[in-house]
Amino acid sequence: MSYSEEIIVSKQAVPTFAVVILAIIFGFGLFLVGYDQGHLFSIIQGAEAFDDLFIHELTHDMRHAAGFPCH
Repeated sequence: MSYSEEIIVSKQAVPTFAVVILAIIFGFGLFLVGYDQGHLFSIIQGAEAFDDLFIHELTHDMRHAAGFPCH
């Protein structure tokens, strides 16, 4: 009689690299929605970006839903 045993090793841990990448994406998204007042586009557009506020207007309702006051 032969006896065989199957051993299954399962890892359910989340890779640290994935957590770091998601934290960076979250931080950038938080800045984009909550705090950007033309800063991101000012790199390309210059001072005019602070008057246009493209991202601010795009994320305006999301800012209020997240609890960020903006006016």
